[in-house]
Amino acid sequence: MTPTENNPITELCIKEYESLKHEQIQRLGFRDNLIYANLIAMAGILSIAATDVIKVLVLLVLPLICVVLGWTYLVNDEKISAIGRYIRYNLSDKIRQSIKNDDQSIFGWETAHRADSRRISRKITQLVVDELAFVLPGFIAIVMFWINAPGILLSLRWIAILEGILLAVLGVQIYVYADLKRGK
Repeated sequence: MTPTENNPITELCIKEYESLKHEQIQRLGFRDNLIYANLIAMAGILSIAATDVIKVLVLLVLPLICVVLGWTYLVNDEKISAIGRYIRYNLSDKIRQSIKNDDQSIFGWETAHRADSRRISRKITQLVVDELAFVLPGFIAIVMFWINAPGILLSLRWIAILEGILLAVLGVQIYVYADLKRGK
């Protein structure tokens, strides 16, 4: 009989691990699809705005879409990381204690991929991609609005300013949550 058999604590921890991994996988798929949704929204908005000068007002929708989808992406990305941290720091310790084993390799993948020598460059690249996907298009749309808006639409500058502030906040939060560290 192995130490994990008939040990209710270990069995609960394993079930918790399986449940967390399932949630993490679902969140990964959802998070990654948000990039595609953002690209589709950008293409749609820009194609509408390019057809008529009066429709330049539609450009103010793009920053809002970027903020909403970017924030949703960021929240899901943080939850994915939080699940990983919980598994690395809490769940693996609970299982080690329950089976009375000091082996540090429990859930080894949860720490192995963080020790990769290219992790930091990969995370910096992801940070740049996230900023390019969710922040830059919104700012470009705001600039295009300011340049192309007829006089009657310029009264909506305050909306563009507010959206610019929201995009800046999103950009800072994407940087803060980038998790550029190596190791456990």
